[in-house]
Amino acid sequence: MTRPQLCYIILTMFSKKRLAMCLVLVLVALVSAISVACPPKLPPGTKPTTSIPTSAITPTTTTPTATTTPTTSPAPKTTATPAKGNLNLYNIDPFTLDPALASEATSHEYILQIYSGLVTLDDNLNPVPDIAGSWKVDKGTVYTFTLKKGVKFHNGREVKAADFKYSWERAASPQTRSQTALTYLGDIIGVEEMLDGKAKEISGVKVVDDYTLQVTIDAPKPYFLYKLGYVTAFVVDKNNVAQGGEWWRKPNGTGPFKLKDWQKGSSLVLEWNPDFYGEKAKVATVTFKILAGVPMRMYETGEIDATGVSMSYIDMVTDKEGPYLKELTILPELSFSYIGFDSAKPPFDDVNIRRAFALAIDRKKLVSLIFKDMVAPASGILPPGIPGYNAQLKGLEFDVARARELIKQSKYGDVSKLPPITLTTSGYGTSVGSTLEAIIHEWRQNLGVEVKVRQLEPEIFFYTLKEEKDQMFDIGWIADYPHPQDFLEILFKSGVDNNWGDYANAEVDALLEKAGIEPDNAKALSLYQQVEQKLVDDAACIPLWFGKNYELARSYVQGYKPTPMGTVKLNKVSVNR
Repeated sequence: MTRPQLCYIILTMFSKKRLAMCLVLVLVALVSAISVACPPKLPPGTKPTTSIPTSAITPTTTTPTATTTPTTSPAPKTTATPAKGNLNLYNIDPFTLDPALASEATSHEYILQIYSGLVTLDDNLNPVPDIAGSWKVDKGTVYTFTLKKGVKFHNGREVKAADFKYSWERAASPQTRSQTALTYLGDIIGVEEMLDGKAKEISGVKVVDDYTLQVTIDAPKPYFLYKLGYVTAFVVDKNNVAQGGEWWRKPNGTGPFKLKDWQKGSSLVLEWNPDFYGEKAKVATVTFKILAGVPMRMYETGEIDATGVSMSYIDMVTDKEGPYLKELTILPELSFSYIGFDSAKPPFDDVNIRRAFALAIDRKKLVSLIFKDMVAPASGILPPGIPGYNAQLKGLEFDVARARELIKQSKYGDVSKLPPITLTTSGYGTSVGSTLEAIIHEWRQNLGVEVKVRQLEPEIFFYTLKEEKDQMFDIGWIADYPHPQDFLEILFKSGVDNNWGDYANAEVDALLEKAGIEPDNAKALSLYQQVEQKLVDDAACIPLWFGKNYELARSYVQGYKPTPMGTVKLNKVSVNR
């Protein structure tokens, strides 16, 4: 999912994971001059309070290919033990609570609590049954899902197979204008035809009976089940949508929490769902305090119970003599930050110019001086922990002489002949932050190139970037599922929705197609590594750094732990004051 690079720049908060928190802090930084929040290294001899399980960053990447998967029991009908307590957190308003439209992590954070789908990811990041109790797979392309009985929408209506067919067809309808339907549902036969207006239903989705859904995809793809855990595939209530307008302000979901109250710009309150079919929430309510101040200061005064750590407070929270080190947890995050190019237009349609700009940035210096080594410099695209991560990848490392030589070899021959260059970023018109300023300074000093900056409001940045981008843009990406396809294909294959820079390489496309259907996992990962190396060699983007999460949670809060995708399963959190 997308995350604006400004999160790294103004707050440098590669810590949330949740883009939500990212933007949250972006806004706070604009108002209160908070620096940045990124995961720093602890001083020698200190340890995070919670260890990082190896399984959390080295998930199994193959999905079940046998004819059946483990079956779970029907949704429980027993009376739930009443949830207790309130969890206070800091955030910003969601941009939307419509699963078919949400394209960024701010909205995802809320949607994941209110809605659910057929499949979810377990603690080891493997796809497991959710509303689906089990499934069968025939020849790698025909999935037959058996739904749990007794799963209810928040208003008490039982979820049926037809609800999923409706939800996916609504997402694929041209009238919905989803920017994610093709990416996450497009493997299903008939989705592309619906999106193109050539069909009125998804031919590859068949309702066998109330509790059986048959789904046919275009080729055996080991990552398909992962995609069904993404919010676009979540079920929505047709009657709820029929209310029209911003119906999602009163969502009738199926998740562990209901939306109790939302005062835009002030607070958003979730309450536990006693009829939830899965692990029920342990807290009665979760209160998100919207733009209510500086998160770390609110944590210090007890106004919130957990928070990400900004760079301004890293020294304080890692002080071995201070009160916060015992409350600090460092967690891995499957994410990376990068500079994108408009590869279809001058001057970055010339590979030599793209390479020159990449070679002119000293990532290691930036990470050391600006981030205090709190993030890792990225030579490639796949972050550590993603299957297929290649520690031996050869990146376009800092080399000013080579960069200048490449400009001479370009069709321009000299920087004075380059057209004006503007970089699109996310923000509200104030300072763009020390990180972006440092990058621009590197280009000015090392190449003699001036780069202007144009900001788009954060609430429209993700949804209009493809049309609004200038010659360059800065952004971040956090995994939706732990598979290299989620980075390499979704961001760089020709014509895909999230290929904001319109990068195109027929050889890369062919390798991605081959890797996507390769049944041998080792061979598939080898192909993805070839793709990554070609993307780096071709300077499809400028990789900047990989992130982590630095989180503080009070001792009375248990279970508050972001996943490597940056989201917190709030139904697992308890508060025992």
